[in-house]
Amino acid sequence: MSPFVGIPVTLVFAVLVVFAHGGRVRALRGLGFTFAVFAFGVAALTYPQAFTAWGAFELRRAIVPLVQLILFGMGLTLTIDDFARVLRMPKSILIGVALQFLIMPLGGYLSARAFGLTGEVAAGLILVGSCPGGVASNVVTYLARGNVPLSVSMTACSTLVSPFMTPLAMRMLAGASVPVDCLSMTGSILYMIVLPVVVGLLVYRYAPRMAVRLTRVLPLFAMLSICLIIGITVALSRADLQRIGLALVGASALHNALGYLLGYQSARLCGLAARDCRTVALEVGLQNCGMATGLAFNVLHSAQAAMASATFGPWSAVTSSVLASWWRRGQDRAATTEKSSKREGLVQ
Repeated sequence: MSPFVGIPVTLVFAVLVVFAHGGRVRALRGLGFTFAVFAFGVAALTYPQAFTAWGAFELRRAIVPLVQLILFGMGLTLTIDDFARVLRMPKSILIGVALQFLIMPLGGYLSARAFGLTGEVAAGLILVGSCPGGVASNVVTYLARGNVPLSVSMTACSTLVSPFMTPLAMRMLAGASVPVDCLSMTGSILYMIVLPVVVGLLVYRYAPRMAVRLTRVLPLFAMLSICLIIGITVALSRADLQRIGLALVGASALHNALGYLLGYQSARLCGLAARDCRTVALEVGLQNCGMATGLAFNVLHSAQAAMASATFGPWSAVTSSVLASWWRRGQDRAATTEKSSKREGLVQ
């Protein structure tokens, strides 16, 4: 991308970040992180050298520590009760986790086929689908007036079973496109994802004051980490993105939509309440793209495989924000109508 285009576009997104976080423009509330992701992405397309190496240090080596920082922050928000909740509402959680690892890996495979993606690029989209839900789904569920405890429990449970389910899904659906070392992938997930979550959980349990102080600053660092991971991925895959970018965006959009639609409808067919159906839809449709990026670079050793997470992540951030806003407004309208009906009944 030409600097004459890239610099102004990056500045526009940076200004939108400020307005979104300032809360002055109601329509932009909740979109600050999305605008930040786009700013980093455009900057990486414009000046890729700034996102590939700082001196002798290759920035791709920072991806795993950044992902661990994000997951450590997630662990600080979890308690033993989030896992014990499985015993109290097992049906909803088990249905949600099962749909997560059924719909999204298959959705990634079908979306790649629909848009003619092959090889490592297609494997990357399947990898995104084979990862558990991300912590962003918990925030979006809160904004959508969903069942936050269910969302948190689904995220925690899907993350803990990912060392087994992610390699299995990749071997079955992407094994023909790229070599999948299940043992290596399992070890990487345990080290990169499960370990920092467990450490964060232990810090919250045994050093709660430290956990409270850390949770005040870690969300900002987590957002910056995600932005930087996307920037690194975009910079390393710049030529490939310019060649197949539109097809990959289309496939990511279809993949994301399948997650929302099939997640909601499947949960509904299983008899879950409407609030829980919205929660499952968001949990299924939103993926841990940081984990997918780390596995793409460190297990598949492929920048092309990491491109899917660089497109799916920003796209799903936009769609989930819109969907949460729509559901929240629907709930607010329903509550207002109910109050009006009650008042009319009292008057009569």
